[in-house]
Amino acid sequence: MLLLVRLLIYLLGIFIWNAGSVLKNFNTLLWLLLIMFACPSSSELDDFFSDSFYQKLTATYGDSANSRAKRWRDVLVDNQSDSDWSKIRKVNHFFNKNIAYQDDLQLWGKKDYWASPVETIGRGKGDCEDYAIAKYFSLTSLGVDENKLRLMYVRQLTVNQPHMVLIYFENPKDVPFVLDNFNPKVLPASKRRDLKPIYSFNAQGLWMAKAKGLGRKVKNSRGVSAWNNLVQRIEEGEMQTLASVK
Repeated sequence: MLLLVRLLIYLLGIFIWNAGSVLKNFNTLLWLLLIMFACPSSSELDDFFSDSFYQKLTATYGDSANSRAKRWRDVLVDNQSDSDWSKIRKVNHFFNKNIAYQDDLQLWGKKDYWASPVETIGRGKGDCEDYAIAKYFSLTSLGVDENKLRLMYVRQLTVNQPHMVLIYFENPKDVPFVLDNFNPKVLPASKRRDLKPIYSFNAQGLWMAKAKGLGRKVKNSRGVSAWNNLVQRIEEGEMQTLASVK
């Protein structure tokens, strides 16, 4: 509770300091609060998925982005009371079905770019990192404990390339389940012999991969830096296009 109070005071300070931009960024800050502290109600999600949100999304990415965002909202609203397992299956299926794979160079004009969930929904395309990030934020907004989720860098042995997946631990000592765009089935890591784990991380930090995907927490990694940059852009409510990224 003390941590919650401190964070709310910190956010209040941001609002006071940036009073001129409060209305512009209110929905984004609300979304981050919902992700961090609660399983949002449908009315709170409606505040985020507002008319102005859809208007900006459509103006930036076109009509198809609007329909994808509405389907995304339905997943978040309709499954609040489901079990973790049901939420995982539905979120994994939604992004694998609605987002087409495309590498960053083609999509964003950069060798490596971590898109926010809104940018991924807007473009309707993304690479493995974008799938994993969008699934992570969707599941935490559905109330799945972020301590059970980690983004994991692996080597995809079938194609011998670096890859990112999202992993879920029912219990800390369990073998995690893998949410992947390469293989759409949610399977335990022990059955994904095509993946060689490298390291994993979430909002709490970074872990080097060991047995069962667990490991030693480390700092000052490219993964943490890219994660912090992503969160900053989410806080600022950015909706990037290829031209703006360049």
